[in-house]
Amino acid sequence: MQSSVTPTHCPYCALQCGMNLTPVPDGTVEVSERADFPVNRGALCGKGRTAAAVLAPGVRLSSPLVRDEGGSLVPASWEEALDRIATGLGRTRAEHGPDAVGVFGGGGLTNEKAYTLGKFARVVLGTSQIDYNGRFCMSSAAAAGIKAFGLDRGLPFPLEDIPKSGCVILVGSNLAETMPPSLRFFTELRENGGTLVVIDPRRTKTAEQADLHLAPRPGTDLALALGLLHLVIAEGRVDEEYVRERTAGWEEARAAAMAHWPEYVERITGVSVPQLRETVRLFCEPESAMVLTARGPEQQSKGTDTVGAWINLCLATGRAGRPLSGYGCLTGQGNGQGGREHGQKADQLPGYRKLDDPAARAHVAEVWGVDPDSLPGPGRSAYELLDALGTDIRSLLLMASNPVVSAPRAAHIEERIRSLDFLAVCDVVLSETAALADVVLPVTQWAEETGTTTNLEGRVLLRRRAITPPDGIRSDLEVMHELAARLGVEKGFPTDPEEVFEELRRASAGGPADYSGITYRRLAEENGVFWPCPAAVEAADAGEEVLPGGEAPAVHPGTPRLFLDRFATPDGRARFVPVSHRATAEEPDEEYPVLLTTGRVVAQYQSGAQTRRVAELNAAAPGPFVELHPRLAARLGAAEGDPVAVVSRRGRAVAPARITSAIRPDTVFMPFHWPGEGRANTLTNPALDPTSRMPEFKACAVRLEAVRP
Repeated sequence: MQSSVTPTHCPYCALQCGMNLTPVPDGTVEVSERADFPVNRGALCGKGRTAAAVLAPGVRLSSPLVRDEGGSLVPASWEEALDRIATGLGRTRAEHGPDAVGVFGGGGLTNEKAYTLGKFARVVLGTSQIDYNGRFCMSSAAAAGIKAFGLDRGLPFPLEDIPKSGCVILVGSNLAETMPPSLRFFTELRENGGTLVVIDPRRTKTAEQADLHLAPRPGTDLALALGLLHLVIAEGRVDEEYVRERTAGWEEARAAAMAHWPEYVERITGVSVPQLRETVRLFCEPESAMVLTARGPEQQSKGTDTVGAWINLCLATGRAGRPLSGYGCLTGQGNGQGGREHGQKADQLPGYRKLDDPAARAHVAEVWGVDPDSLPGPGRSAYELLDALGTDIRSLLLMASNPVVSAPRAAHIEERIRSLDFLAVCDVVLSETAALADVVLPVTQWAEETGTTTNLEGRVLLRRRAITPPDGIRSDLEVMHELAARLGVEKGFPTDPEEVFEELRRASAGGPADYSGITYRRLAEENGVFWPCPAAVEAADAGEEVLPGGEAPAVHPGTPRLFLDRFATPDGRARFVPVSHRATAEEPDEEYPVLLTTGRVVAQYQSGAQTRRVAELNAAAPGPFVELHPRLAARLGAAEGDPVAVVSRRGRAVAPARITSAIRPDTVFMPFHWPGEGRANTLTNPALDPTSRMPEFKACAVRLEAVRP
């Protein structure tokens, strides 16, 4: 057992809070504060404090499992389990072609594992059918950011800039529960004289901290943003000089916004005209201001346009690319940012390169030592991939994801997973999805392995191994190394994470997400490095070249703040994108008269596969619930705690009523962390954004039914 304290990072959300780990005699670790990391400055939420509980024997998987002839999962040796996976994937590929094999990853994988998984899919399996659950996180914000700025990085500035801004509009984020340590930045914003506007159909714990809370009808954030831009124009608040010098496409976006006059927007959203005007005043009067979005406006079938409308508001007022100002996205998953930058996404190669770009294919193929023509093209997005299981896709390798709980229209996706010819899952616990697999492999957790992640600021971080994993546990890198060898690729899949990162550096060099100037040594010494960080001039260690006069070559410092000089477009100008309001894919009607929206609670995380195994967290949040307004409860005849059925066109969920005036009377809310009859995603609509392919988690039509004994 190692005895020293290891500085590392939390395994959960995209804050990637710093923490210290100390080994304890039972083979796990003790979590303690780490004050030197600027994102959380020692603060940890309940999930972070209890993260070590999932390391305990009896909680995590301890042996490979294979399905026996009777249909039960039983322990097996690693050799048998790996052989079965190689045989299952290989047989499907031989009989039905490489695209009949699918790969589905997760936003919790380290950069090294995400990179290797993308390489494994394309080089070993030859399949185009790879995507990951991060598609359900911030893909709409990513698509809008690329359209407007030419680059997608969650936040283009560090969190430490937020308290120094004059105003922040926070759209669709309950960060007081989803990433509690970040709330201090917004508290400090107000203490410094800045203002906070929160936009959410519920009066959440975050909204309670706001100077102004707007509660729009779910699915109307696009109209709201357009209405605010209309008022900016009408009140003469456009920064004409900025628009002229730093943007393109203003006239088309202006015309689109002017069609959304305040009274029209009030009818659509339910937000009053005086509130709209006050929001514009709070946003425009300070010298600096920000708009930050999260899943609320993004998880819609028009999420890309919605985020684009908020970006247009920033551009018209001269906020983007200026100090203490701009648009940013609050990434949700731990490595949701890095997970898509290095090839785990259906259309991307390492360095955030596009898979259909010949130059990108040539660069990455050279690093991988393969013919560019051998690389498959773009594949299906996450939901489309899951929807094709059992038909076009016959076998699936799944890592670090639990779509049986987390995917929209979850009962249908569970059915598709059950129809597969073969399913292999790598995970730390026996999730609801893993329980359906033919083979389950137990893999290392964050405290048992070294690797890098990229947090919501674009800060690349080093997670350090603190303890030795138990016997019988292997890393995902070891799994892919062994499977590659069994499938005929003996080289190119190292098991050492630093060796993988060195290859990732080369593969990302010159790409939008350039990590080539980042090393493990720098990450350890500098407490993280912001990308892009090119290696145009490398650091000079002993024996390396020095400049004339004895000076060491300059080291690129990384890029904490983007776009201050120019945007990442060919001409350096940001692009306005003209957008117009449109309805949600499924509006309420006589049969389904209420809107359902979904989200998280503070004590659980994502599908709950890990947090639902922690006693302290379960005590705080033991199960699902339906949050509804007293007027709606009265019409239903439901009292606090009564079981309520929520029914959509896709299924039925039942959970206890939680009655509160903090939600709109036309809306109900359910958290999505639980399986079974309270599974919120049984109800949600898989209608996809045409650009990002994001499903519409945040708004669907439902009806409520009282459940009588």
